[in-house]
Amino acid sequence: MKLKRGLVLAGVTATALGMTACAGGAAPVNTESGGGDTVSFRSWSPIEQTTQQMIEAFEANNEGTIDATIFNYPEYIVDLQSRASSNTMPDVVGLQPGALTQQYREHLMPLQECAAETWGDDWQDKFYPIGIEQARMGNPDGDENFYSLPLLTQTVNLWANTEIFEEEGQSIPTTWDELASTADAMGGGDFAPFLLPAKDAWLRNVVFLQIANNIAPGKVYEAEAGDAKWTDPDIVKGFEYWGKLFTDGIAQDGAIGLDSYPGGANQFEAGKAAMIPLGAWWIQQSDPTKDQSTIPALSKGMSGFQPFLFPTIPGGAAESQFVGGIDVALGISKDTKNPDLACKVLTDFIAGAGAQKLVNTMNDVPAVAGLTPETFTSDRQQEIWEMFVNDWLPQVKYSRYFESPDIDQGVADALAAVATGDMTPQEAAESVQKVQDSNG
Repeated sequence: MKLKRGLVLAGVTATALGMTACAGGAAPVNTESGGGDTVSFRSWSPIEQTTQQMIEAFEANNEGTIDATIFNYPEYIVDLQSRASSNTMPDVVGLQPGALTQQYREHLMPLQECAAETWGDDWQDKFYPIGIEQARMGNPDGDENFYSLPLLTQTVNLWANTEIFEEEGQSIPTTWDELASTADAMGGGDFAPFLLPAKDAWLRNVVFLQIANNIAPGKVYEAEAGDAKWTDPDIVKGFEYWGKLFTDGIAQDGAIGLDSYPGGANQFEAGKAAMIPLGAWWIQQSDPTKDQSTIPALSKGMSGFQPFLFPTIPGGAAESQFVGGIDVALGISKDTKNPDLACKVLTDFIAGAGAQKLVNTMNDVPAVAGLTPETFTSDRQQEIWEMFVNDWLPQVKYSRYFESPDIDQGVADALAAVATGDMTPQEAAESVQKVQDSNG
């Protein structure tokens, strides 16, 4: 039976980022939670249009309704904080691993029973390994519960405008020296050689994590765990190379004032930049389910874009490292009035009919292996998709997240200070070590 559904878009979302980056208008606070045959779903991703399709697919095959609100990310965080403090958490809630899940862990129910009842005792094998690993990031020692399960996964990487590269006679850089020389050679035109939206804390952190892991793979996580110091020379070198993006003229002037969405994304899609640091989710710009006449020329079938890994750093790892993991995860409130229906919604969105609708839009890369869009609009689009799911994602070893909310913010603040010249790389590392020490 087809039941009525409710879906509200809070603000105007330029694109879905599982990445945390959308910005928009104020979000309404609804004090009503799901009950009876209805569950509430609140998140910043998937985007409204995609969530609508997922709800329709679920409700066509299940008894029950979904009351969904999709926010822009900053408003979502405010709404989630308000709901947690007033004990009105949504039944199904969008999360990120590590800091965000841990912040709300006491409000969430363990999900392994739901997963086992739906998919069997070997349910973890359905997921890409990095998703399972990250799902429990930051859990207290001895706590093996899954408080969220991945909905979408991703790599973080760079994207090239291949039309500009061809026009300029340049090759996509694989080393830092090539990155610097390519940016220099492309300077002086009507586009940014390397567009860095450094205003956003999440963007600063994921660029830094790519740099840091290309210098000393995994060491930054050792520092967060207390097994190394943030002042370790390799980590200081990471802050140094982040700073060189600014001091060496690789990033555009005013980078610290540019946001990723809508600012950086709009400029890149309009052909105003040769390179930008984003991630696998950029493929959603070529959504096969959209009216193709409405898609900008560069994005149609991904005709003008190519993903590539962050270049290697002198003295660091011989090859670029894969950084990424969960884009969006889903949790269930421990106070939900209908845990069985909430479980059905969560698992359907991850690996059922709703998940197929999600994957069809290329909103991001799925968290479970084997899902693929029903339609591709170009060979190039399919090649990029298959590279993500078959080559890159299985190799992701290093997380794009920190476990600790304090460290996450401390690193972002330190990177901003280096970008503006208010801190040296050494001082930035020392500032994060102070945060680490204060956390015990």
